Amino acid sequence: MDVNILGFMPALLPVALSPGASFTLVINSALAGGHKGLFRTLAGTALGIYTHAVFIGLGITAVLISSPAIFAVLKAVGTAYLLWLGAMLIRSGITVNNGEFTDTKHSVTLKEAWLANVLNPKAIIFYLTVVSQFAGIKGGVCNYLILASLHVVVMSIWLFSVSQTLLSSVKKTNPLMLKKYVNIAGGLLLIAFSLHSLPPLPQIR
Repeated sequence: MDVNILGFMPALLPVALSPGASFTLVINSALAGGHKGLFRTLAGTALGIYTHAVFIGLGITAVLISSPAIFAVLKAVGTAYLLWLGAMLIRSGITVNNGEFTDTKHSVTLKEAWLANVLNPKAIIFYLTVVSQFAGIKGGVCNYLILASLHVVVMSIWLFSVSQTLLSSVKKTNPLMLKKYVNIAGGLLLIAFSLHSLPPLPQIR
């Protein structure tokens, strides 16, 4: 295998350590749901990363990107999904009243974390344009899975460390109020990331 792991690390770190949709979901889940929420969302995000690796290794991603119409639809679906997820988190936070949740139905599930990563256009572009440079000449599925595993390990260590620090700092905080403000803030951030990914409006001359 001619996977360039050492060369991949400098390209991976800025992406894995920077805030984004998955970062927001994981930290939000950790603060609102403790370790259970953290590991559930981390697992969903990791599955999303492996899905990208398999898709690009099989050539599926290249086919999607080659059609501007299909990729535009994919971006629209991904943006709409993140907007919906953000709205649900905000709604969940707002419905905290009188010291208890009036609606505890919504918390980020493994499937939702997976979809948030798989439908993220930035993740698709990253694996197609950046990761592919380090997957070797043939770039088989196994090579991409190796790089994806490194991505998962770096991401998990970083997000676990950040979430543990935050959890330790808020131990004395009222848990219901913490969930309220964390859900609202997390939802607003997801909406902001979603709107930021939208293409600019054409200028009218």
